[in-house]
This record gives sequence, structure tokens and C-alpha cells, in this order.
Amino acid sequence: MGARMKKIFLLLGLIGALTLSANAANGESGDAPLRGEGRSFKGHIGLQLYSLRDSFGKDVEGSLDKVKAFGFKYVELAGTYGKSNEEMKKLLSDRGLVMVAGHFGFDELKNDPEAVGKRAQELGLRYVGTAWVPHQAPFDAAQATAAAEVFNNAGKVLAKYGVKFYYHNHGYEFYPWMNGKKIMDLLMEKTDPNYVTFQMDVMWTLFPGEDPAAWLAKYPNRWELIHLKDLKVGVEGNLSGGTDTKNDVVLGTGQVNYPKVLKAAQEAGVLYYFIEDESPTVEEQLPLSLDYLERVRF
Repeated sequence: MGARMKKIFLLLGLIGALTLSANAANGESGDAPLRGEGRSFKGHIGLQLYSLRDSFGKDVEGSLDKVKAFGFKYVELAGTYGKSNEEMKKLLSDRGLVMVAGHFGFDELKNDPEAVGKRAQELGLRYVGTAWVPHQAPFDAAQATAAAEVFNNAGKVLAKYGVKFYYHNHGYEFYPWMNGKKIMDLLMEKTDPNYVTFQMDVMWTLFPGEDPAAWLAKYPNRWELIHLKDLKVGVEGNLSGGTDTKNDVVLGTGQVNYPKVLKAAQEAGVLYYFIEDESPTVEEQLPLSLDYLERVRF
């Protein structure tokens, strides 16, 4: 090869390297970005499958095809819809879907965490959580302390199976506790971070009048997972932990300041972001929520 040709190949190589560098700076890489990723938002974006519960109740395989078609890679389970652990694991794997976490009942984790650990191991879950503590309103310090003991014990048992426990807040944890603190502060203080992490549901933090970004900043590295959900403009919240599912709206169109929340989540060390949309129009809303995440700036 002549000197001139060598110079040409070196120049082409330099141009290629510069192009790759520029693409990386713009949030691009050799692999296509995952659906929902943009210049600002980059995270392990997934779907809580409960969002499509009506569809799953009729057709599990077809519903998983929908999840893949939407562009999701990571999923969070809320049951296996009549499928065995092995069947569900294969159905997801065949579609390139990665199971990260799963919700289980509080009583299951309280009464037989070993059984939950075995199921989680069979499914290949990295996290196991619960999203509701049976309680008498108001959710007070005594009930929260008892729940924290269940969380700590479940966390220790699940750790033997290579699984981490998490609690998903639902809004009723923000009753006053003492000295200006809330019951959520008590749950943080009474749980062992070695065995217990938390999943913030953004809407169920906003609904009782709290600032999700402030809570993410207050307890960095305690929130490893998050539920992305938005609340319809004009809806007033409370501490009940419940609202009409029609109040779930496309991300970025509701009351949540998502640029602020997503920035705080990134800084707090959140690892997995699951969209949960319980609305009756979920299949129309999911692509729009993913579009929003791709274009949001913070």
C-alpha cells in the first residue's frame, strides 16, 4: 500500500472515530437506544405489567407481544396470569424481555418469605417488593414499625436467594409522625438498607401533597426503583392511597414536574424506571409516555 493510500485510510479512520465520539455525546451509541431514552433521560426503562392486566387476563402471549412491540426491554411482574414460573420465564425470554422485579402480597412476605424467595429465584428476579401494607387508617407509627420488621425479615430471607426486597409507597405513608417528620421517614429509619430498598411511585408521592424530587434527594441511594406515573390536572389528592384509574395520564401532561423528578432520580441513584399506567386507555397512552421520555430535557 502506497503512502498516499495509507494517509487516506488513516483519515477515514479518524473521521469514523470522531463520528462515534459525536454520537456518544448526543446520547447515541453503536446499539440503538432503548425506546424511551433521550438526550436527557437515560435509564433502565421498563413496564409494570399490571398496566396491561385486562389484556393479560385474556391472552398472556399476545400481551407480551404488545410489551415487546411498544419497545420495552425490562419488566416488573404482578403475578404470572396462570402460567408456571418456568412458562412465564420462557415466554419473556423468547421475546427478549428481562424480568427485573415482581410485586408480591404483604402477607406472603410476612408469613412465608422462604416460599417467595424460591419463586423469585425460579423466575430469575433481582428484586421482590410489596405495594400495600394492610392497615387501619391512619397509618401510624405502631403499624409502620411492625411493617418495617416484616420488611427487614423478608429482606434477610430473600438475600439468601440473591434477591433484594423493596417497598413501594402508596400515599398513606405521609401522615405526620413527630418533629415535622412523616411516617415515611420512620420506615426509612427502621429498615436496614443492606436488606431493604424502596420503589418510589411518583404519583403516589405527589397525591398526598408531597414533592417526589425532595424525597428522592432526602434519601439518596435508598430508592433503587421508581414507578413513573402522572396525575390528571385538577385532581385533588389525599392520604387514602386511592383514586380513579382514569386520573392516570400520559407522562408530562399531568401535575408531576417530571424534568425535576427525573433529574433528582438520576442524582439519587435510581436504577430502574417502570412506567405504570392503570388507565383504561393505557395502550394508547404508553407510546405517548415513551415519546415524552425521549424528548424531555433536564
